[in-house]
Amino acid sequence: MKRVFAFLLILLLPSFAFSQVRLKELAHVQGVRDNQLVGYGLVVGLNKTGDRKQTIFSTQSLINMLQRMGLTVGSNDIRVENVAAVMITATLSPFVRGGSRIDCTVSSIGDARSLQGGILVQTPLMGANGEVYAVAQGPVAIGGFSAGSSQNGVQVNHPTAGRIPNGAIVEREVPTLLVQQDHLELVLNDSDFTTASRVAQAINQKLGEGFAQSEDGRNILVRVPVEFKPRVVDLVAQLENIQVETDRVSKVILNERTGTVVIGKDVKISSVAISQGSLTIQIGTNFNVSQPNPLAQGQTVVTPEQNVTASESQKNLVVLKDGTNVESLVTALNGLGVSPKEMVAIFDALKAAGALQAELELI
Repeated sequence: MKRVFAFLLILLLPSFAFSQVRLKELAHVQGVRDNQLVGYGLVVGLNKTGDRKQTIFSTQSLINMLQRMGLTVGSNDIRVENVAAVMITATLSPFVRGGSRIDCTVSSIGDARSLQGGILVQTPLMGANGEVYAVAQGPVAIGGFSAGSSQNGVQVNHPTAGRIPNGAIVEREVPTLLVQQDHLELVLNDSDFTTASRVAQAINQKLGEGFAQSEDGRNILVRVPVEFKPRVVDLVAQLENIQVETDRVSKVILNERTGTVVIGKDVKISSVAISQGSLTIQIGTNFNVSQPNPLAQGQTVVTPEQNVTASESQKNLVVLKDGTNVESLVTALNGLGVSPKEMVAIFDALKAAGALQAELELI
């Protein structure tokens, strides 16, 4: 059943022709990007599921936090069973203003068993430049739980990582420049010269000749018209909805671990013959007992007898014509009765023979 499903999936691929796609799905404006934030903090209020004494940094962090609050304690006076050291990560979207709230993820970095019921203490979140852009705090929501001891217990999902919805408040904005020297720069998500040229042509049809120019296979420079200079957002909104016919490199994706094969629509096969056979060798050992006559002066011994059998399943030889498309190829392979694992080996051999007119990528 799994083999049939894999072949049906590949046979459906040719039916999806490359249609026109909004520019919004193909490219983004240069400078409009997310920024990743990270911080180190403590989750408190756990029910004896926090870090243990061998996790030294959680104890040190708790001591430092209490000292900032005016309390002087020693390391021997603290039990950290209800505290867990965590890393907090968040993504700061573009144009987010100070005072806005963003989600953050909390992950244990010690030996805590669960963060269930814990509350994150106020933690600064920093960017790659070391500056603080947000502050996180709040109850941690996890998607699992654990109960019992390590010898006799139960665990559902992953209880040592969770999220705090709207748990971080933005303290600093990241400046974003849409227009630089009266120009917008669009960046394609996937580099392709044909698509870049088509994007520039589509923009020129919308704004007028000479307003867009493709610099390379990924970047398109757009000159801002005079009437749109005071309202650049309206210009970007119009550009996002332009329909563009995309193009891409013919590619075959192989996952050798799972036997998954994904074939692009434009993949072609040169004239080639394919034969797939399997050789099975079985070696077995039978143990025979040699018993001497009662009056003989012999000993009872065990003699091994090896049986070797070899069988090879016969498969038909399939000849593919030059320029064979994906549907014909998969139909031929299905006729051979090959499995997804065997298909990986076949495509690898086709590429080595120079018959596969596409890129072969192993993941």
